[in-house]
Amino acid sequence: MRKYSNEEYDLSVNPKAEMQAHMKLFRAQRNFYISGFALLLTLVIRRITTLLSTQGSLMAQNEAALKQATSASAAARKAMDDVSAKTDGKEEIEKLQSEINILKEELVSLEIDRDAVKSQALSVSNEYDRLLKEHEKVQQKVQANESGDKKGN
Repeated sequence: MRKYSNEEYDLSVNPKAEMQAHMKLFRAQRNFYISGFALLLTLVIRRITTLLSTQGSLMAQNEAALKQATSASAAARKAMDDVSAKTDGKEEIEKLQSEINILKEELVSLEIDRDAVKSQALSVSNEYDRLLKEHEKVQQKVQANESGDKKGN
């Protein structure tokens, strides 16, 4: 462009020389702007491709991180369930232990009641035997009296 901007024109030799010089200057400026714009577009396209490749790798990392977080969350949830199951198991064990203690106390009281009923049954049986013997004695006396009354008549 500098080459064409400071020219002196000799209009006596060629009357269209000034117009040709302006035309050369216009073409030089046009080519300069086109090449500058092409260079700018090259830099922009290069930056866009760099950003796109970075975005692609970041998306892949994001998906990998999400999968890892999901599996870690599932593992933590499972561990928490296991811990709560163990805690529930401990609570259940304590509940069952208390129930066992209650049943043992009931068993002791039932054994005491059983022994009391056994002793009552034994004493009732003894009393029955005593009364049976007494009844037999009374029967024998009655029979003796009746046979004595029959002999006396």
